[in-house]
Amino acid sequence: MNNQDNPSLAGLVTDLAQNVTTLVQTEARLFRAELSEKLTKTGAGAAEVLGGAICLLAALLVLLQALIIALTRAGLGAGWSSLLVGVVVAVLGVILLRTGTASMAPSELTPDRTQGQLKRDASAIKEQVR
Repeated sequence: MNNQDNPSLAGLVTDLAQNVTTLVQTEARLFRAELSEKLTKTGAGAAEVLGGAICLLAALLVLLQALIIALTRAGLGAGWSSLLVGVVVAVLGVILLRTGTASMAPSELTPDRTQGQLKRDASAIKEQVR
């Protein structure tokens, strides 16, 4: 009987250990890559939140200026124009804050692909052990 056709138990255990080591290393690389991707997405969300906060601050200043001008002139001149600009900037700020906070939600930070791959790997290992 050929030794290659019927590997020994020690050879099988050695192969299994090498395959598990390779699998763990591959999964670790996948986890690091996915975590890096999630952190980049979180950073972009933080930048949007910052942008939204700056826009809301600018909107507050413009709206206050518009209110002062509107009250002093009591007409449709520069005050109402400033008011319109302030409202538009405020809407932009709210949109940026909402999209930014949605990007930073905890559910967006979970390594979904890695979790799925680990489940598939665990199933494959269980099948190999049987």
